[in-house]
Amino acid sequence: MYVYIIEAKYYYMIDSCVFGCEKQIISFLESIGRNVEDIKGIFLTHSHPDHIGSAHWFQKHIGCKIYASEGEKNWIENINLQFRERPIPNFYNLAGKSTRIDVTVKDGDIIKLENHFEIRVLRTAGHSFDDMSYCIENVMFIGDAVPVKGDIPIFINKKETRRTLDIINEMPKVKTFYPAWDQTYSRVLLKQKIQEPKEIINLLKATVISEDNGMEITEIVDLICKRLKIEKLKENPLFSKTIDSLRERGGV
Repeated sequence: MYVYIIEAKYYYMIDSCVFGCEKQIISFLESIGRNVEDIKGIFLTHSHPDHIGSAHWFQKHIGCKIYASEGEKNWIENINLQFRERPIPNFYNLAGKSTRIDVTVKDGDIIKLENHFEIRVLRTAGHSFDDMSYCIENVMFIGDAVPVKGDIPIFINKKETRRTLDIINEMPKVKTFYPAWDQTYSRVLLKQKIQEPKEIINLLKATVISEDNGMEITEIVDLICKRLKIEKLKENPLFSKTIDSLRERGGV
């Protein structure tokens, strides 16, 4: 996963990666002649372990501010709660420790950090409850808002995911998009990348409709994995969450 470091008078990070990644970040800063104390803020796109893992270290040791949305706050400030509600293998080795949110952000906020330097906040939910993306001038940091073809399709709300894809696609002033788990997107590449998850959603939804007759979630996941020849996802709890979000009774 990518951690993005924004340089102004001070430094700011988009996400913090998994627990222990502070060592790599510190090493990088030292390699360019900067100190870790130059980091004044971390903007979390959402609460999942691979994004929040080292945030606690930076807050505790250098006192930088942690920014995140209200809807993701509970899982960031209480990782035990997150594990109970979204258990995944190796969770605590990834998530580290609970982290206090210093500044709660919401859609449309403009965070003025320095003279002539500000970050605009946009809600891009669907992958999680209340994901945020961050814009600086003509670039946009989108976290996991755009599902990547070939990776595990993870989202908890189909409508929100589609809305998010439309929001990102309709950012005419943005020229470059930075996802957490994929290459940098130009606007041309973004058009292709956005079409791919829409096709994935349509395929999964159509399969759920054709196969689901009220059976248990484990049964429907098993059938879908066999039909689409993606058996490797059968035991993945996050893929099960995705499938469950597509069932009609979920109201999505």
